[in-house]
Amino acid sequence: MSSITCGFIGLGLIGGSIARALKKFDDKITIVAYDTSREALALAVKEQIVDIAASAVDQSFSKCDYIFLCAPVQKNDENLAAVGSVMKPDALLTDVGSVKTAIHEAVHAAGLDRRFIGGHPMAGSERTGFANSRASLLENAYYILTPAPGVPEEKTAAYRSLVAGMGAIPLILDYRKHDYVVAAISHLPHVIAASLVNLVRDSDDEDGLMKMVAAGGFKDITRIASSSAVMWQQICLTNTANLSSLLEDYISALTGFKQRLDSRDRDALFREFEDARSYRDSFINASSGPIKRSFRINVEIADRTGALAHIATLLADRGLSIKNIGISHNRESQDGVLSLEFYSEDALNQAMEILKQEGYDAIFKP
Repeated sequence: MSSITCGFIGLGLIGGSIARALKKFDDKITIVAYDTSREALALAVKEQIVDIAASAVDQSFSKCDYIFLCAPVQKNDENLAAVGSVMKPDALLTDVGSVKTAIHEAVHAAGLDRRFIGGHPMAGSERTGFANSRASLLENAYYILTPAPGVPEEKTAAYRSLVAGMGAIPLILDYRKHDYVVAAISHLPHVIAASLVNLVRDSDDEDGLMKMVAAGGFKDITRIASSSAVMWQQICLTNTANLSSLLEDYISALTGFKQRLDSRDRDALFREFEDARSYRDSFINASSGPIKRSFRINVEIADRTGALAHIATLLADRGLSIKNIGISHNRESQDGVLSLEFYSEDALNQAMEILKQEGYDAIFKP
């Protein structure tokens, strides 16, 4: 492919990860970047991710084929005005925000509809900033594209190809549909997690007993409550209508559950949990989707020195690579203390067989 130039306004975790993925995809790509953090820019140049460090949104971006808006959403109006005055006529503008309606409206007001495709890489990390960015963050992650009206089909196809080249999975949606979908599967769960954590905090006694024993399942389902308060405040204020509508539906569902609970309706309570279990399991077992299930097992290990090292060495000696590893010191709702994730189903099956031959209790955890 012919070499292209990509510009980044903002070079944090997502912007940095996209820039790294582009360089990995094609090291001939030229990257221009501006960030308010001089340290982030300097590090990006040092690591040979950024070729041109701009001091502002200026003529440095005039040769860019793609320009990524990766700064906080509050800066979008200001950055749109700046970039609109310097970008070349055939350049494509995109963003990385998790809410699309506001940016599409701003783009329309700026007269840039034919040049804009909204982007939402559905990947992230608890860590922030360019220093924590990595090309692998985008691998096998859905990357939603929301073309504005009037964008030529060949532009959409070219951008889709670029996203796929980064290792992500492009999915084209109308921006209004996107905002409703993410309100349900991302934004509402964060509201629920935050509310649940606050409920436990307010219900706890003066000795903090609930906090002390809040581990295992409770920590798992409320992990996302540890996300940035500023970011989620902004998401709530930009996807308000969708989130409010779904929250109303959820409150109605909880009210119905309470009625079934108060009436001790055994059959209805069973159906509630069984239907949820069945539908949730279908996420994991669906083979038609491009993102495959995780290959993870839990293993009971003794609490003694060298136990973890023994398992890691045992699997390494058989040529098995561990993708991820974790330890839980709480047995609530768990079948084992050691969690091992592998890259394939074949590796998982081999690991289970090896561990069972060595006397370990290894259980598949979808």
